[in-house]
Amino acid sequence: MSPTGCVAANTDELARDFVAFSLEAGVLRFGEFKTKAGRLSPYFFNAGLFDDGAKLGRLAEFYARRLLQARESGELQFDMLFGPAYKGIVLAAAVAVELARLGVNVPYAYNRKEAKDHGEGGTLVGAPVRGRVLIIDDVISAGTSVRESIGLIQAAGGVPSAVTIALDRQERATDDATESAVQFVQQQLGLPVCAIATLADLLGVLQSTEAPALAAHAEAVSRYRERYGV
Repeated sequence: MSPTGCVAANTDELARDFVAFSLEAGVLRFGEFKTKAGRLSPYFFNAGLFDDGAKLGRLAEFYARRLLQARESGELQFDMLFGPAYKGIVLAAAVAVELARLGVNVPYAYNRKEAKDHGEGGTLVGAPVRGRVLIIDDVISAGTSVRESIGLIQAAGGVPSAVTIALDRQERATDDATESAVQFVQQQLGLPVCAIATLADLLGVLQSTEAPALAAHAEAVSRYRERYGV
């Protein structure tokens, strides 16, 4: 299987619905935001604001639907979910619940930031890590979390099979980079990356909306993508 995942797919209904949901939930905002790379971005995606039961449940639905699409098409396969601390913990649990509701019951596990030296001890919590393990997170900024997860999964006897994220920013991790963080994971780490939506999807929504308040941000987002995008 080619490590392209479903991230390169054209804008589809699921992606558009997710962008609309993120806007409605206040998770996707516009303005001027400083990124980890020191850039001033005209938009900000903060998955930590999926902060109540209804929003988290809807988010899990989007992840589960995208994953089942990708699995049915053969783009990725998985036997269990792994959530990197901290945001990935909640995501793995919520998506496991939604997948089970849809008839696909898979185990999940996650890691602690610091090993526990009492009780069951260790760094990993949840189901035994085995088989094809899907890493789930909100975004990939530099690939650090993915690399750490790969090491933990392999050390436990599992096989990292793919990564799924909510939004692919489609931008270079650093100004001198030639690839995005997602492309690094795909090409250098050899894992497919499956995103619910991409920056291209967001831009498509902004350029096609009939809402003037949203359409007003299309030009700034387009310029940002032209300057930093891949």
